[in-house]
Amino acid sequence: MLAKDAKPGAILLHLEAPHIIETVHVQSPSARGGNTLYKFRARNLVTQQKADFACKGTDMLAEADFQRREVTLMYSDGDNVHFLDSQDYNQYQLPATDIAEQMQYITENLSGLLAQIYNDECVGLQLPASVELKIIQCDPGVKGNSATSRTKPATLETGAIVQVPEYLKEGEVIKVDTRTGDFLGRA
Repeated sequence: MLAKDAKPGAILLHLEAPHIIETVHVQSPSARGGNTLYKFRARNLVTQQKADFACKGTDMLAEADFQRREVTLMYSDGDNVHFLDSQDYNQYQLPATDIAEQMQYITENLSGLLAQIYNDECVGLQLPASVELKIIQCDPGVKGNSATSRTKPATLETGAIVQVPEYLKEGEVIKVDTRTGDFLGRA
């Protein structure tokens, strides 16, 4: 793949390890005949470390031998979280500490959850853009609350705390953006 064609979310081989591109910054030349530089910020999918590197637009970048497989949550045993491949029923495990932030949005029946597989080993998860979660605890609404921009904290079924509009109550199902943790609307 040419460096100028690489977009955020692409998975490339950099320094013999798979990296997912998080941001791309294009730096135009100031002199005539100069080359446009593409500066990448990437995250190593195995070690979770950040890496910055720059390339000319015509440089070739190697794509990683990488797969995304749909999985479902099986169980958590404290140290590890176990997932089941929906197609061939392989089991994968990830350390609970590595995916603690993502676990705020994962339920047993979540569809669209993808395991990132590199060399037949699960190295991470990719969440769907939004998930539907049930509110299990929030302050009751007061008569006269309207659909204004006032919010209140609500605890969801996974333990995540999200700011929701005042008119929502316990038991309602809402959509939450998994990238930002923001309330999107009722489900």
